[in-house]
Amino acid sequence: MEAASPVRRRFTSRLIAEVALAAPGWQDPHPFDTVYFGGGTPSQLPAGELARILDACRSHLAFATPAPWVFLEANPEDVTPEACAAWRALGVRTLSLGVQSFSDEALRFLGRRHDGPQAQAAVRTALAAGFDTVSVDLIFGLRGQTAEDWQRDLAAAVVLEPQHVSCYQLTIHERTRFGVLAKQGQLSEMPEEQQAALFDLTHRFLADAGWPAYEVSNFARGEAHQSRHNRKYWDHTPYLGLGPSAHSLAAPDAGATARRWWNERATPKWEARLASGERPVEAEERLGPKELAEEALLLGLRTTAGIDLASWQRRFRADLLATNATLVSRLVDEGRIVVTRQRLVPTLAGLAVADGLAAAFDLPASV
Repeated sequence: MEAASPVRRRFTSRLIAEVALAAPGWQDPHPFDTVYFGGGTPSQLPAGELARILDACRSHLAFATPAPWVFLEANPEDVTPEACAAWRALGVRTLSLGVQSFSDEALRFLGRRHDGPQAQAAVRTALAAGFDTVSVDLIFGLRGQTAEDWQRDLAAAVVLEPQHVSCYQLTIHERTRFGVLAKQGQLSEMPEEQQAALFDLTHRFLADAGWPAYEVSNFARGEAHQSRHNRKYWDHTPYLGLGPSAHSLAAPDAGATARRWWNERATPKWEARLASGERPVEAEERLGPKELAEEALLLGLRTTAGIDLASWQRRFRADLLATNATLVSRLVDEGRIVVTRQRLVPTLAGLAVADGLAAAFDLPASV
């Protein structure tokens, strides 16, 4: 088994310390049935370090029986038969590969360490290892990318036959390499019209190939391969995040107000606070019924299942359809939503503008 460097062992020890500090304040009575290693490069941690983290979670937190479904994000260059065997032994059932592209040119632009052939080899190795679900992450909207370029990436993924594909649009954030380039005038986001065309191509191509969308950016070969962990973020199931930048959500209290908090973003600051024996929480926010309703509307309209109107009415004590009858009628006429079996469901045209779609709705005054 690969030995961890002192830096990685220290990181693991800090994470274990955070588990111990966070557990006493975690009030949700439901046991954890999913564990997600992600948001960075967890595959660079040796399996022994991942095992230490899982053991700490089992010691301090309530885990469901049978064992939780464990997800792991991995870089293609870290995927070997030996690594996959070790991850499987840990209980990893979904392996998400940060492929980003199968094009060498695109990967150089993105600053990735792997190339196209390595990405293909990683997917094949992961599939051969027998994970329940292998997911491939791709990015579109790169500088100069054509519809033909993007379709080649999608086709390369389809040929490999992973059970899940995620397709994210390139966005430029401050304090990143792309943000610096944009500020210097060397990079800009793709025009909206071209972005929309690639979005439409993505959904139609993958649906025709057997990977229908279940969310704006996520596609699966059947319900069994949809992410049961990500769904928690979309429906406000409480979740506990550990590590730099990690977010957490507590269940609403008696006043129907939920609490969301997030950790220090910078690893040195996160480590320093844990070394001093304190939780590394940077800030928090309170979400009242109106804020929760706004989020539920936004997140629901980003899924192909849409919004269950009866459940909405029970949860928020309001009739969403009645309050927005004129708007809903117009959106139906425009082909952006359909109303069927008491569900408000976005069409492909609606998914393409899901965020704006949600913003157009009025929430009942009672919320």
